[in-house]
Amino acid sequence: MKREEAISLLKKYNKEEFHIRHALTVEQVMRYFAKEKGYEEEFWGIVGLLHDVDYEQYPEEHCKKAPELLSEINAPEDMVHAICSHGYGICSEIAPEHEMEKILFATDELTGLIWAAAKMRPSKSTKDMEASSVKKKFKDKKFAAGCSREIIEKGAGMLGWELNELFEKTILAMREGEDKVEEEMKM
Repeated sequence: MKREEAISLLKKYNKEEFHIRHALTVEQVMRYFAKEKGYEEEFWGIVGLLHDVDYEQYPEEHCKKAPELLSEINAPEDMVHAICSHGYGICSEIAPEHEMEKILFATDELTGLIWAAAKMRPSKSTKDMEASSVKKKFKDKKFAAGCSREIIEKGAGMLGWELNELFEKTILAMREGEDKVEEEMKM
C-alpha cells in the first residue's frame, strides 16, 4: 500500500484540521517506534495515519465502520485488525495483540494530551517539553479532559512500561516528527 492512497482515504473522510493533524502526528509517532524497534516504518506509519479514518464522519460507529472504508484501498487484514484494535474496550472488541497494536493503543490518547500541553507552552512545541510537564497535566483531570487517562495507563500496562517511560518515549517520537507534521499541514 502506498502512503498517497492512505492520505487520499484519510482526507476523503476527514476534513477538520484537528483530525488531520492528529492522524499525521500518530503516523509520525508510529514511524518513530517502528524505527526504534526495528520494524517496517511504512506499515506502522500507515496504521497510525488511518487509525481514526472513520471517526470524524462516523463517530458512533468508530472502529466498526473502519473495515468498510479501509476496503476502498484494499488494506490488508493485519492493518484492519491493528486499526480496529486501538479502540479496544471503548468502541471495539478487538484486543491489541502485537507490539505495534499495543503502542498505537497506548500512544493515541497520549498524543492528544501532549499536543494540548505543547500548545500552552511559549514555544507551542514538543521540542522543549519534558515528561514532568506531561505528568503534571496528566494528573489534572480537567486538562484535555477528552484524553482518557485510563486508556493511557492501560496501554502502558500492556507494554509493560511505567507511565513516565511512555510519556518520555512519546514526547521523543512527537518531537522527531513535529516538523514533518507542520510541513504537511501547510500543504
